[in-house]
Amino acid sequence: MTVGGLRGLLRGREGELLLDLVYVFALSRIAERLIVDLTTQRRVVLPELGQTALLLLAFWLTWVRAALVTSAFDPRKGAIRLELVLVMFGVMIMAVTLPFAFGHRGVVFAVTYVAIQLGKPLVLLLGRCDPERHNPARALCWAAVSAVPWIAGAVLFPQSPARGALWTLALALDYTGLVVGWPVPGLGRTRIEDWKLAGEHIAERFQQFIVIALGETILLAGLTFAEQFTPDRVAPSVVAFASTMLMWRIYFHRAGAVLPAAIEAIPSPARLGRSAFHTHLIIVTGILATGVGHALVIHHPVLHEDPLWLAVILGGPALFLAGRTRLEYEVFARVSASRVVGLLALAALAPVMVRLPPLVATSTATTVLAGIAAWDAIRERKHPGEAPSPPESTRQQR
Repeated sequence: MTVGGLRGLLRGREGELLLDLVYVFALSRIAERLIVDLTTQRRVVLPELGQTALLLLAFWLTWVRAALVTSAFDPRKGAIRLELVLVMFGVMIMAVTLPFAFGHRGVVFAVTYVAIQLGKPLVLLLGRCDPERHNPARALCWAAVSAVPWIAGAVLFPQSPARGALWTLALALDYTGLVVGWPVPGLGRTRIEDWKLAGEHIAERFQQFIVIALGETILLAGLTFAEQFTPDRVAPSVVAFASTMLMWRIYFHRAGAVLPAAIEAIPSPARLGRSAFHTHLIIVTGILATGVGHALVIHHPVLHEDPLWLAVILGGPALFLAGRTRLEYEVFARVSASRVVGLLALAALAPVMVRLPPLVATSTATTVLAGIAAWDAIRERKHPGEAPSPPESTRQQR
């Protein structure tokens, strides 16, 4: 892609920014559902957590597919704008129905999701958006197949575990299609090397979504504190804000900031872009879980002792660090010792935190993040201006 073409692609992004605002609403609904999963008195809570994870994966896939399209095609084209509007409206409806997606609103959720998955390739076909290279007909065929378990699970099993099983199968088909290139007899598959993505654009989409996820944690903590504005909740609210700022610092330190240059530095930007989609799913999940953990602690700063809460309070930062470690390898072909030490520290501290107040656990996790941020700052002074060196470019140089 020429420089002029890239600049044209980077303009006209108002629709993408508006789409991201819709995902703010969606993430807030997912966080609310997760809080309900962890606070409602149930004998078994894991099925509810699994359902919430499945819904998060469904939302993530809709964002991934939209980001791929706007990175492969000019977002100023009428067909692309129409697709963004379709996704925006669909995601809003999905978010509205999310708390009861496994209940009486399951049909609306499933039909809306299927409409998005079928509608996007259909719009590309009708808009004649580079059918020879991307061939949206392949994605349309896969979406039609996965629509069967989505709709069947919603209509035939309103109050049954079978709905979760069918929706898991459907989502597995959707993710498999994306990974393997939607192979169809007679049409072949779309190889990752054939995707002509604007590397700078897709990297900026990642960065924007991370900012949205971090903003959601601040929003969640702020709303929780506003509902219960008492002196004993000042400390956990401060810790929640500090934790968010530290995650922001750790993500954008080096790897997150130079990700656009890393993607542009290799012959096949789509290859690193596809890997980064999985990486950022881990990071976003960690940020979201961390925000939920802080909201729980603001509700009950000293009195509640629930092992599942501890799993979220420490597991959220651990997931974030795991994803951030993978991102560092994708950008620099190395892993900093600070990330490994941080993960080991969180794992080692977990048994100690079981009997302590939840505020101690969140403060400890925040202290670990602060140590990593300080370690990064020291490294930056010693090695300023480090250029990205993705593993693929390193292998080619050898």
